[in-house]
Amino acid sequence: MKNKVVNIEEAVKNIKHGDTVMFGGFGGFGTPNNIVLEMVRQNVGGLTVITEDFSHGLRNFEMGLMPLLSHKLVKKAILCFAGLQPLVTEQFFSGELEVELTPQGTLAERIRAGGSGIGGFYTPVGVGTVVAEGKETREIDGKLYLLEKPLRANVSVVKAYKADTFGNAIFKYNSISFNPLVAMAGDIVIMETEHLVEPGEIPPDRVQLPGVFIDYVVLQEEVAP
Repeated sequence: MKNKVVNIEEAVKNIKHGDTVMFGGFGGFGTPNNIVLEMVRQNVGGLTVITEDFSHGLRNFEMGLMPLLSHKLVKKAILCFAGLQPLVTEQFFSGELEVELTPQGTLAERIRAGGSGIGGFYTPVGVGTVVAEGKETREIDGKLYLLEKPLRANVSVVKAYKADTFGNAIFKYNSISFNPLVAMAGDIVIMETEHLVEPGEIPPDRVQLPGVFIDYVVLQEEVAP
C-alpha cells in the first residue's frame, strides 16, 4: 500500500462544483471540520450533501457543516434531521435548498447498500407518510413496504480519531456510526484524522476502517483552524 497523506488543498481539489458529497459524523461528533472550511475557501458549490444532520454547528455558522450552508454552497441536502438548524429551514422555505428527509435507519441502510453494490431494499419505515411519496411499494406477507434505493457520492469525507499513513483508521465514541458506512459509498474518499501514526502502530484487531477504502489522508494538526 502507498502513503496516502496529502495536504488539504490537494485533497479538496477532488471535490468539483455540482458533486454529490457524503459526510460522516453523528450529531456533530466526527465531522471533518477543517475539510469543510477548505471547501469554503475553494468555493466548491452547487453541491448535493448527504449527511446525518446539519445541526452540528447549531447557531455557530463556522462549525461542523454549517459553513457550507452559510456560504450557500449546497443546492440539495439528503438527511434525517434538520430541526435544530434554522438555516436549513430558512433556505428550504426560501427555495434556495432542496431537502430530502430520510429516517435515520433508512439513511444508514441506503448508504450501506450504495457501498455494497446492492440495488435497493424494502422497509416498512415511512409507509403512509411523506417519506413514501413517489416510491415504489410492495406487499410482502400481507405487510406493505417501501423500496429504498442506494446512495453513493462522488466524494465521501470522513473524520477519524487516529489513522496510519495507509488510511487504516479508528474512530472515537459515536462517530463510528456513520463514518465507516460513508467511506464505503464514495467514488473518492478523503479522511481527516486527529492523529497520524505509522503503519503497524494500530493493532490489526483495532482497525475499524481498512485503508483500502481511503484515497487521501489529511492530518488535522496541519490544517488552519
